[in-house]
Amino acid sequence: MPREYQYDFELRHLVYFREVARQLHFRKAAEALSVAQPALSRQVAQLEKALGAPLFLRSRRRVELTAAGRLLAERAEPILRTLAGVSGEVRAMAQGQVGHVRIAFTGLAMATVLPGILREFHRRYPGIRVELNESPTSAQLAALQTGELACGFFHPDAPTAGLHTRLLLREKNGVLLPSDHALAARPALRLRDLASTPFVLFPRSHNPGFYDRVLAAFARAGIAPRIAEEVWPRANGIGLVRSGLGVTFMCPSESRHLPPEVVFRSLEGPAPESRLVVGWKQSPAPSPALAAFLMVATAQDVGRGGA
Repeated sequence: MPREYQYDFELRHLVYFREVARQLHFRKAAEALSVAQPALSRQVAQLEKALGAPLFLRSRRRVELTAAGRLLAERAEPILRTLAGVSGEVRAMAQGQVGHVRIAFTGLAMATVLPGILREFHRRYPGIRVELNESPTSAQLAALQTGELACGFFHPDAPTAGLHTRLLLREKNGVLLPSDHALAARPALRLRDLASTPFVLFPRSHNPGFYDRVLAAFARAGIAPRIAEEVWPRANGIGLVRSGLGVTFMCPSESRHLPPEVVFRSLEGPAPESRLVVGWKQSPAPSPALAAFLMVATAQDVGRGGA
């Protein structure tokens, strides 16, 4: 065994010493520990010899700690307290009751399924800390591959090698318009109705698959998109629509709680489809905290919009 792990005393010596330091009475300490008093005295003597210093001043009437004994009592107490809790902490960690899980999400996830997942997860596993980070799909995929993220909520182009995914939401997009837009009064629209309206999108590099589905929808509608801005995160795009700078695509599930400056309208005919998944790196043994989170996240029903 390496010298740094070699000690001249054992854990039981510290346990016996602490009890005598608490009681300042060898007989009472022996009774509390359910050991014979001579055996307790021998253990303390062995510890004193190992440390090369007397720990107690003994007389017929009283027992007192020496300066060395007081120092050892201060050092030993947190060690023993920590060790006393280790077994319970290890069991809780193994059972997924405590721990930490790092998760990334897109704006669509936070606007739809993620709040409910988090609420249920915190109800079941209050001891597991969830670290949340808003991140585009491309960044999530890279972070999942390197292990920087435990799992992510993102929009896939295609199956990604090395990742497991579970579909959580699949919906045909509508459009978000300023409430004073000339077409806002219509109950439903077609993309070609918006041929002269500028659109607010996001950088293609963040999610090439969905961006290309947007362009394909415009092509099927027989028009070319007028792209006014490309911004991220999602909330910035909605803010630009509120400012009257254009319109943007939105899933019906996102449109339940909108400010009065904007309105949602469904699209008839060609429209891009959004797909939201929860994904995590393939592993034969995910951490208990991640396994607990995935159990809650993958229990969600898949939402499907129009074809």
